[in-house]
Amino acid sequence: MLLSKMKCQSKKQRLLRSTENLTESTTKKATKCPESPPSGKTPTITPESFHLSTTQFQHVLRIPFSPPLLPPSGGSPLQIIQTIGPYTPPLFGTVVPTGPAYVIVSPQCVSPGAQIIPLSPAIGTVAPPELTGSVLPVGSSSDSACQGSPTVDPLSPTKDLQKIISTSPKTEKKIRPEAPECVKDYIHQTKCYMRDVCCAMRGGMGMDSHYVDTHLVQRKLLIKSGKNANKCLEKELVVLSDSERKKAKLDRSQLFHYNDSKPKQSIALLGKAGAGKTTFVQRLCLDWASGSLSQFQFVFLLNCKTLDLTQSNYSLKGLLLDLSMSPRCDDPESVFKHILSCPDEVLIVFDSFDHIKDLEGLLQSPAKSHTNTKYTIRQLFSGLFQKEILPGCTLLIATRPKDVLNQVLRKMDSLLELSGFSPEDIELYTSKYFGDTSLQESALKQIKSDGYIFSLCSNPLLCRTTCFLLEHQESCDDLPSTLTDLYQRATSRHLQLASLENGALCKNRKQPDIPQLCKMAWEGFKNHDTCVNPASSTELLDCALKSGILASYKTSEGQENHFVDLFSQNLLSAVHLVQSKQVNEKMVVANSVVHHKKRKVQGESQDVLQRFVTGLVFQKPPDGISILDSSVNIKAKRKAVETHLESMKPNDLVPARLLELFHCVYETSSAKFAKLLLKNLPENLSFYGTQLCPSDVYVICHLLQYASALKRTFSINLQDTCIPISGLKELVGLKCIKEFWAHTADTIGLWEDLDQSNDELNLKSAIEKFTLHPFKATEAYHIDSLPVLVQIHREKKLPMSEFVSALDEGVPALRHLQRLEYELGVQNGPELFPKLVEVLPSLQSLQHLDLEKNQIGDSGAEKLASVLHFLKCLKLLNLSQNLIGDAGVEKLAKAFASVPSLQSLSLYGNAIADTGAEHLALVLPDMNFLQDLNVAFNKFTDLGATKLSAALKNCTGMKSLELWNDCIPYGVFEHLRLQDPRIRSL
Repeated sequence: MLLSKMKCQSKKQRLLRSTENLTESTTKKATKCPESPPSGKTPTITPESFHLSTTQFQHVLRIPFSPPLLPPSGGSPLQIIQTIGPYTPPLFGTVVPTGPAYVIVSPQCVSPGAQIIPLSPAIGTVAPPELTGSVLPVGSSSDSACQGSPTVDPLSPTKDLQKIISTSPKTEKKIRPEAPECVKDYIHQTKCYMRDVCCAMRGGMGMDSHYVDTHLVQRKLLIKSGKNANKCLEKELVVLSDSERKKAKLDRSQLFHYNDSKPKQSIALLGKAGAGKTTFVQRLCLDWASGSLSQFQFVFLLNCKTLDLTQSNYSLKGLLLDLSMSPRCDDPESVFKHILSCPDEVLIVFDSFDHIKDLEGLLQSPAKSHTNTKYTIRQLFSGLFQKEILPGCTLLIATRPKDVLNQVLRKMDSLLELSGFSPEDIELYTSKYFGDTSLQESALKQIKSDGYIFSLCSNPLLCRTTCFLLEHQESCDDLPSTLTDLYQRATSRHLQLASLENGALCKNRKQPDIPQLCKMAWEGFKNHDTCVNPASSTELLDCALKSGILASYKTSEGQENHFVDLFSQNLLSAVHLVQSKQVNEKMVVANSVVHHKKRKVQGESQDVLQRFVTGLVFQKPPDGISILDSSVNIKAKRKAVETHLESMKPNDLVPARLLELFHCVYETSSAKFAKLLLKNLPENLSFYGTQLCPSDVYVICHLLQYASALKRTFSINLQDTCIPISGLKELVGLKCIKEFWAHTADTIGLWEDLDQSNDELNLKSAIEKFTLHPFKATEAYHIDSLPVLVQIHREKKLPMSEFVSALDEGVPALRHLQRLEYELGVQNGPELFPKLVEVLPSLQSLQHLDLEKNQIGDSGAEKLASVLHFLKCLKLLNLSQNLIGDAGVEKLAKAFASVPSLQSLSLYGNAIADTGAEHLALVLPDMNFLQDLNVAFNKFTDLGATKLSAALKNCTGMKSLELWNDCIPYGVFEHLRLQDPRIRSL
């Protein structure tokens, strides 16, 4: 905005006088230019100080000035210019120090009120870094003027101003207000309260005596950047390889800060049901109460099971001080005021976040006020997460990975997953559970002797359930063989012990109404709710609470009873479906096994229910105490499930559903259905992208053992499954597996493990069965380990060994690889391309090389050209959309003639101009087997197109040439196409 367009001299003089009066009313006085006054004297503004320069000022701000905007000759030189965009700090004093002076006013300083005119800059003042580093062109007249100006007088009052402008501002450390005594008392009371509440684990075990510290694994989100990036709409977690998971392990102390990075303000703690998320959170609160997390003054733990998300009657203060796990606050106003003064010292934990229902629009309508305005819990969470309220606080959200956080995963600062129990953790927990040494040894021996139970114990909750069952079952009893049997026995035993305890207290008390408890569990499952109806039988609730099936939680409205874990509620729900006469066969089938057509990806809760329903339908009536009623006839329901299993078509299932089908068939304990499944399986068995835990690997191996009776063999894809080396060893060792795909680093780890154990037979088998065809690189770690594999191939030995007879002819997987797709995209593609080039000379059977949309540029093209002559069998080369220009094409053109087998070449969407087109035209006649060439949407003109068209006449074997782009005149292109119909537009 130009405010100095004045029509008469008197008006301009009045403006100048008002400016001087305004300047005198401020503490900061104007200076007299161009001379600097003696120190301590008040400077003044003279009319001769201000003129407007259009030629020199345009180097500072690229604004088109025109002479008509200038005041007429003889007018006042005062001009106030408003910049186009906001600059911070305001650019007062940004001038060309020779010639006329002027003032720049940033839009953020313009207001309807009075303006304060800054000091006119003294001779020698330079432009701030904001302009000299980005806007001001090198070698401009302003630049040279600054270099030739005299130095500033040391007594000049503008000395301090120059220092401020020429140096970058430093962030001062914020001074924290000291907490009042009432706040200190509240923090102390909260820590004492948390020590009392969090010191006990489930089952009455002590946190200090029984807690096993499991590792965290840093997860990342799958962000597609390759040629199919626009097709990826779901936010998925990258399934790491076993070697990558080991590298990504973190300790509990690194939860909020690791790798010298800035603190994380939003953290997702992921873990399957039973992984120990709630126990981990309790351990964290206990750490804070013991003084370990000194960066937080306040820790608020919110149990999402007990939060009502529908009512709009909560404020931020009420959420933190009333609904969290904390003692009553005597002075909430003072405490909340202190919380608002130091938000970066506040940790808010949302535990059991997967219990939040109705997640549509989770981040819409966030709370924006921290006052007593009433919101829903959803709005308060949204406001906290989007930093609309209490900005700077840290959020920790504990949830199951498959169920809830898909809407906000991409916005999280950190994604961490609880890794579960390792074999060493299982031994440690078992030794802590059983105090007596003889019991410890006996329990460990039983657990290790049963492969399936040992694999289940990688889940901390299932490990505890197994220990409980071993503690209370007869010594002669065998361990359960299925998950259904394990939880059925454990739940029955829990209820039996609680019933005996109630009977000892009151002899007239009735036995618990198990069917009613199962019905309550099913009603909760349908509503995605764990809360039990408070109007239920007092005796039933009391027995379920004492048995540990239900847990009581304190809420703002009293006490609430909830099912304590997913497995307990789903087992009771399955019992209701199987044994209730009110449930028909259709309902049972709908909640058992796997269905081809599902509306959406089902959560872990549905998966577990399916296994339990299938297991209960086929389970034999147990002896002794059981939650099952052996008198109920379930033959019709069993027949319905059998019919559904027989009609299943595994070929139509995606890997995750196929895995669930394996589990459901395993729960039947039926060899008949195992053989039926294997009979219908496709020859190429794929679990690609599905994370496999130890129990998954055991079930797959167990069922595949039936393949020998059917004389079937399979190729199995285990890429991106996170399968541990021990599981990979077990699967690869099966006779029915003829070849396998797995992560390269994991495969090399398997070979080294077999080599160190001197298992030459299995080592030879593992080397021969490994395949890379087709190889598709979508993540950095897919490429990282390839050079090591090539080294093994060339040296014919493993990195840590001297000689391996099975590698006499190198690695068969490299010799037989025919198809390679490099889809790392613009982020990782250019960086990792040299590693791929290093590998290419060893891929002598390669026929299909797809490098589309990786932006390798001319440098990458030159690297590729240096190795193309090794690829004697290459038939298709796709270099589309890679920013390749004339220099890159020149190198490639010379190399194309050395690949006589090349039939299809695509250089679509690059930056090839006429020179590059000429290089291609020269080499085309020598590419005898080339059939299709695509150079459309490049930058060559009709000159380049004409040369390519002329070269095409000498290529009788070519079928098509696509060369249309916007630089070729349409008439020229039509003329060329009429001359040779092989020329195509699209």
